[in-house]
Amino acid sequence: MGPRWRLPSAVAALLWGFLLPLIAAQEAILHASGNGTPLPSKDYCMLYNPQWTVLPSTLENATSISLMNLTATPLCKFSDIPPAGIKNKAVVVQWGACHFLEKARIAQRGGAEALLIANSSVRFSPSGNKSAFHDVKILIAFLSIKDFKDMKQTLGNNITVKMYSPSWPNFDYTMVVIFVIAVFTVALGGYWSGLIELENLKAVTNTEDGEMKRKKEEYLTFSPLTVVIFVAICCIMMVLLYFFYKWLVYVMIAIFCIASAMSLYNCLAALIHKIPCGLCTIVCRGKSIEVRLIFLSGLCIAIAIVWAVFRNEDRWAWILQDILGIAFCLNLIKTLKLPNFKSCVILLGLLLLYDVFFVFITPFITKNGESIMVELAAGPFGNNEKLPVVIRVPKLIYFSVMRVCLMPVSILGFGDIIVPGLLIAYCRRFDVHTGSSSIYYVSSTIAYAVGMILTFVVLVLMKKGQPALLYLVPCTLITASVVAWRRKEMKKFWKGSSYQMMDHLENTTNEENPVMAGEHIIQQ
Repeated sequence: MGPRWRLPSAVAALLWGFLLPLIAAQEAILHASGNGTPLPSKDYCMLYNPQWTVLPSTLENATSISLMNLTATPLCKFSDIPPAGIKNKAVVVQWGACHFLEKARIAQRGGAEALLIANSSVRFSPSGNKSAFHDVKILIAFLSIKDFKDMKQTLGNNITVKMYSPSWPNFDYTMVVIFVIAVFTVALGGYWSGLIELENLKAVTNTEDGEMKRKKEEYLTFSPLTVVIFVAICCIMMVLLYFFYKWLVYVMIAIFCIASAMSLYNCLAALIHKIPCGLCTIVCRGKSIEVRLIFLSGLCIAIAIVWAVFRNEDRWAWILQDILGIAFCLNLIKTLKLPNFKSCVILLGLLLLYDVFFVFITPFITKNGESIMVELAAGPFGNNEKLPVVIRVPKLIYFSVMRVCLMPVSILGFGDIIVPGLLIAYCRRFDVHTGSSSIYYVSSTIAYAVGMILTFVVLVLMKKGQPALLYLVPCTLITASVVAWRRKEMKKFWKGSSYQMMDHLENTTNEENPVMAGEHIIQQ
């Protein structure tokens, strides 16, 4: 048997997976030119907020601006401006010390044309409560610190830049990829949970003393009280992460490596067990272990280690993170068990309020006007490390700037997959117990897909990160409720009576005829 999820690791891993908003960033091109260098110009990628500034769409229409390096100063007060001045310059500063909008206000006061924030990784577009900085009119953009160092090394210190934003294709394939990943994961996780429930009801084994009992797959059941406690702990962990991010982020990375490696093993081991060949075993301390599972364990551990070592490699590390993330979500959906619809409503409702609060309400509380959720997604205070709690899909820039920008422009938090997935898993198990031909499972999965489409539509229209649960929770809960009401099974669906009857019948009828008891349960 492979490693199983235990309560501490499952809860600890889940605490930080809730819930990062779906985010879209607007890419632009920084065309840098030097004087007297072998390479006269080079293109770099930057991010900006199109709601704040409008950039020309072609290089020919862009204005040349002299670049000034102020990364050695925080630029948090007017006296930080050098004596030579920054008038008509594009100023490069580092993230941190004070809010970047305050830096922009000071740069504008000094006469600068643009403010470029050199950050560890260009992943999130400038955002925040700009209403408090309504007087800031200059361009604000993010630039990778690696790219800025390469710019200085390649082009020297005397650099002029042109900034423009090409017209991107209207069709964003990254949203399609994320949609497929999310729907596939919740559908497979829910179906897998139903298979386990069916096997638990049907599987009967003989013991040495002749008694017979049903084999049970391990579950982690969330009662309504457990759900409330869990959400409260999530809120506490979110605040702790915000204030102690630079230490706790490494704890979360370690947890992700361990949890995702175990999850990947559990997922792949289930497939390997279906393959009839390669059944060589070795005996260790009286236990027989399949050789292929030993190699599988090594492979899963190696994938997690490679990701941990190269996690900041933007070009390809996202692939490993997505693979590990999908396995992590699948394992939790099929392992965690909500016993009734009441627990589902409590969990999804509380986490919806949690998501909305930390995305929309916290900007009015924090000093810099940023939401805690977005800050944690980007890395608070310019931290180099990011929480590995999202599915990321990069986007290639087309036309003449192919391969200049390769970065995640759309991300989806694990919680936006796991939380609705637990409801879908419950619907699938309820179908198994009532023999309802998967009507609850199929309808809730379709509702999840509709909720994801709605999230993408709002994201495109508003051009701002969205808490996906705001749309996923109503779609799935309302759909499941309507199906139960139309089938006149709302009372049983709400209370999960089939699960209560299962335990009772197992104790009373299993002694007489356990096979018939299992069949009777399935018919309930």
